[in-house]
Amino acid sequence: MAKMLPELKSSPVVHRYQGGAPVLSKQDIPYKADCIFNCGVIKYHGQYVCAFRNDYGFDGVGAFAHCVIGLAFSADGVHWNVREKPFITIDDIGDPDVTKVYDPRLTVIDDVVHLCFAVDTNHGLRGGIAITRDFETIEVQSLSVPDNRNMVLLPEKVGGRYVRLERPFPVYSRGGVDRFDMWISYSYDLKYWGDSRLLLAVEDVPFANDKVGPGAPPIRTEKGWLTLFHTVDIDRSRGKNGWEEKWQKRYCAGIMLLDLEDPSKIVGLSREPLLAPETKWEADEGFRTNVIFPGGLIPEDDGTVKIYYGASDTVECMATAKLDDLLALCKPLCP
Repeated sequence: MAKMLPELKSSPVVHRYQGGAPVLSKQDIPYKADCIFNCGVIKYHGQYVCAFRNDYGFDGVGAFAHCVIGLAFSADGVHWNVREKPFITIDDIGDPDVTKVYDPRLTVIDDVVHLCFAVDTNHGLRGGIAITRDFETIEVQSLSVPDNRNMVLLPEKVGGRYVRLERPFPVYSRGGVDRFDMWISYSYDLKYWGDSRLLLAVEDVPFANDKVGPGAPPIRTEKGWLTLFHTVDIDRSRGKNGWEEKWQKRYCAGIMLLDLEDPSKIVGLSREPLLAPETKWEADEGFRTNVIFPGGLIPEDDGTVKIYYGASDTVECMATAKLDDLLALCKPLCP
């Protein structure tokens, strides 16, 4: 049985935009929308670009009839202009087995926009990688075998190889229960992945007892790859907590540093959450409350960083912090 965790608080170095108010919600979308969250965000050619998950058609129990990926642009990273039509639907993936596409993450590598995403299929959940050169069409590079998702790419090759962080779902081999860890894999061409190894385990994170996995794609700093990750703790005493009959999980955002030359090595890790659910949008209102999921990390010229995160699987929010403060949170694993 998972050990129950105490009340968690966000780090004081993080400052929520307007007290945690959403920067993107269903009211901003010009087509059918119920929940707008888990955005991938980049700064590209002088503007911010946001790919967001859009669920709609709630069945009143615990699922949505449809899910697409939308696209929005911004001059300041706060006020967004949403494109009139969805960016990606299941028809764009090119596989008739796909039933749902969601959870985009954006990374720029060699001035090309790379998109990681998840798809549900009739035969399991898969993670995908695509590229786009015009924000109109995508070219799918690879789809994993089931079950793998929450994939993100480093923004440059390391040792001539692409680097992918991911969270497989080994239910059968873990005794039939949730116990999902973060892994790292490598590729020379974005199509064939291997040299996989465990990167961060649940037991490595004091504020997790159920899952850990990638969040926003890492960014390069002088001290290492600054990396956000998501954590999950489960408490069977939790009740409804949202629109479903029962929601017992809490999602937080953590932060760590990976070695620049060997990103399979963790050189620093915060033992406390970077962001924990606290505001009404994160803890009290929405589809699944007590959820923060980081999807974008944007360094600015003034030494600050924008952090984009989904709240309660319903809206997208933003916070800021000083880069130096974030780096200081990542303490060495060994004194």
